[in-house]
Amino acid sequence: MSAKLNRQRLIKEILGSKMVGSQEELAQLLAERDVFATQATLSRDFAELGVVRIVTENGIRYVLNSDEAGKQISRLIGYEIISVSNNESLIVLRTLAGRAQGVAHFIDRLNKKEILGTVGGDDTVLVVPDKAKNIPAIIDFVKELMTNNQ
Repeated sequence: MSAKLNRQRLIKEILGSKMVGSQEELAQLLAERDVFATQATLSRDFAELGVVRIVTENGIRYVLNSDEAGKQISRLIGYEIISVSNNESLIVLRTLAGRAQGVAHFIDRLNKKEILGTVGGDDTVLVVPDKAKNIPAIIDFVKELMTNNQ
């Protein structure tokens, strides 16, 4: 097994059995098992594994993406989107400053067949639909995200 796969297997095992509130804490738990990782490596692993940070009654915790964590992320993403507009071929989302790339990443990870991809700047996301006729459905989806954040 490659070092990366072994590390990611251990991350899943640790997060499934312990409350981990920081990447530093996770790095220490991995080091106890002779697996060493930098914060940057853990961040990449988190993105690949779908690890998210949630707020629980016991504080902040990293968990593998589950339905509840996904709902929390969805609410956060909906809060970050300020407006949605379109022309005959593209959709433009305006976001809070500095949040466009996170919103674009979230939308890309949904793997919706109607969306070819996104491009995230600082406060603007360009959403490229697979077909112009799917623009209304994509806009409805984004507006639902926006209203579910309340």
